[in-house]
This record gives sequence, structure tokens and C-alpha cells, in this order.
Amino acid sequence: MKMRMQEEEEKQRVIIVGAGPSGLSAAACLTKQSIPYTILEREECFASLWKKYSYDRLHLHLRKQFCQLPHKPFPPSYPPYVPKNHFLRYLDDYVRHFRIAPLYRRTVELADYHPVDATWRVRALNRDSGHLEEYRGRFLVVATGETTDPFVPELPGLATFPGKLLHSTGFTSGNDFKGHHVLVVGSGNSGMEIALDLVNHGAVTSLLVRSPVHFLSREMVSLGLFLLKYLSLSTVDSLMVILSTIVYGDVTKYGVARPKEGPFYMKVKYGKYPVIDVGTYKKIKSGELKVLPTEIESVRGKDVLFKNGEMHPFDTIVFCTGFKRSTNKWLKGDDYLLNDDGLPKPSYPTHWKGNNGLYCVGLSRRGLYGAAADAENIANDVSSFTKHLSQQNN
Repeated sequence: MKMRMQEEEEKQRVIIVGAGPSGLSAAACLTKQSIPYTILEREECFASLWKKYSYDRLHLHLRKQFCQLPHKPFPPSYPPYVPKNHFLRYLDDYVRHFRIAPLYRRTVELADYHPVDATWRVRALNRDSGHLEEYRGRFLVVATGETTDPFVPELPGLATFPGKLLHSTGFTSGNDFKGHHVLVVGSGNSGMEIALDLVNHGAVTSLLVRSPVHFLSREMVSLGLFLLKYLSLSTVDSLMVILSTIVYGDVTKYGVARPKEGPFYMKVKYGKYPVIDVGTYKKIKSGELKVLPTEIESVRGKDVLFKNGEMHPFDTIVFCTGFKRSTNKWLKGDDYLLNDDGLPKPSYPTHWKGNNGLYCVGLSRRGLYGAAADAENIANDVSSFTKHLSQQNN
């Protein structure tokens, strides 16, 4: 009898890999529909990127209504752009409210589908006991997110650098770098905000801008998201570029190129966010933040040689160079849903569903808003499938 009950539960159980906001969203949506699940997390806490690897001044870049997780809005008292400490408090409340209990320090080493019994088998290393554990379920949700493994480029001579080398996940505050010469590599939102924080704390800061950048204010982004409900993407992008030009002027004067493609198009096509400016551009215009519009040729001790021939000494280098995903190392038997870089092959809005009960959440390149929609879709799909299966068996 016990074996039969276990088999019946496996026919409904969902295994979620990852307990970041995406995984928590999936767990909450499954809970609302009384669907059993197991959630595996390699760190010792949920939302580890926020709790352990984010800088102090971090805020959600979009208004809170675009960033709340499913079935639990932000408290009305929260500011429109939620700061890190408020978001962490919200996540704590979210986990308590839905009684989400991840299994921590479980590193997934293999997940494969067994067609004979139509189950996913997930093997995970319990880093406390050292044992390899196996979990079985009819459904598998990849919730490891877009920001999985920090990426630092290989640069000639980097090993000779005597100063401090950091990825953005290791940066907390510019307070420790007053008077230091710091090079920030990467001009996405993290790079721009970290550079701003360093300048505000008295660091002599240079920002390496290798790619063209769209500068938009928070208000522009909010307006654009609103207009996308009624206008085409190309029309909204044209308006955003006009507004950006009016507000920021000719950014090329300061060593920053403007992309040929529109900001929202680039977000959808490449997952590249526009820079949501919170004060960095003012520092660039004033000269307090130096822009280096080139690439690194090599590192020679404290000196960094750039491809335009310039050489500058630095005490610290902060790499805001993004992340890689390692899903392809452990997910086997999927030739439809995810590519080698761990991103969906199917186009939005069908990107979240694969074959044989495989799903992904938080990989639509639409931030927390996209993850919430994915989680709802997955829970509804699992519910429909299990109800249909139950009707067939009866």
C-alpha cells in the first residue's frame, strides 16, 4: 500500500531545481493548486543571489507592480522602486506565507527522463552528508535563472595583477575603496550602478564600455512598458530613443555609443537590458567617472593595457561581466526546450514548456514579471495534465 501511494504521488510530483525568486514563484503557484513538489537549492538559503551576492545600493529597476511574485503583492507601504532590504523582507514573508521548505545544499548532478515509468529522476549531491540522493517526479522545472554562474573573461596577464579582483557578485559597497583606482569592466546596469557607488565613496573610477548603450530613466521605462500594451514595439522604441536623446543629449561625446536597435527590441531579442540611469550619467558628464570606450589588450601587473594603446594603473578591477548557465551539464535528454547556454529555444510566449513534463521558469528575459507569468502557466499546465490523467484512470 505504501509503495502504491508513493507511485501515485510521483505521478503528480514536481521537482523544482533552484530556490531563487523564480523557483519560489513556481512553488507558490503549485501550492495554490495543491500540487506536490520538491524544491532543490545548491546554496544554504533561498534567493542566494539577493542574500549573499548583491551590492548594498541595489534596487529593483522596475516599479513594484512589475516585480511582485504571484499571489502576494508588495505591501502598500513599500516605495515604488523596492530597495534590496525591503525585497529580502518580502521574500522572507513569501516563503513563510506559502510554507516553502527548500532542501538546501543539494547540487544537482544529473536529471534525466525515464519513458518506461514516465518520470524524471534527479540525482543531487547532499553537501552536508556527502551522499548522492535521488528524487523522482512526473514533472521537472528548471528554475536556476539567467544569473547562475559568475563569468570572468580570460585576459592575458590577469594572473599578474597584484590588486583586488572582484566579480560584481563579490562587491557590496564602494565604502572600502576610497582613494583607490578602480576599473569597472562592463556597462550593464550592475556595472553602471557599481561605478556610481564607487565614485560616490571617493574612488577614482574608470568604466570600460565595450558595447553601445541605451540610457533610459526609470520614468521612461515605466512609460514604455505601459505603451507596449497599446502600441507596437518598434513605435515604442522610436519614442524611447527620442526621449533619451532629449534628456541625455549626444552620449557619444562622452565615449558611449548608442545602439542601432531599440531598447525594448534588444531586451526581447538578446536579453540585453537598457541602462536604467539612477545618476551614473551625471557623473560621466561631469568627468568624475571616466569612460574607456575600448577593450583590454592585456594586464601587466598593476597596469592595464587597452586596445587603443592607452595604459592605466589600477588597484582593483571589478568584473560586471554577467553570468553563464550550467544546465547543459546536468540536464540530459532534452533536445527541445533549452539550448547549450541554458536559455529557451522556443520563442516567447511558448518558451516555458518542453516535452515529457519539462518546464523552465524565469528564462524569458522579462525579469521577475516574466518569471511570475511562467510560474502561473506551469502550475495551470500541470494541473490540467494531472486532472486529465485522473479522468482517464477512472
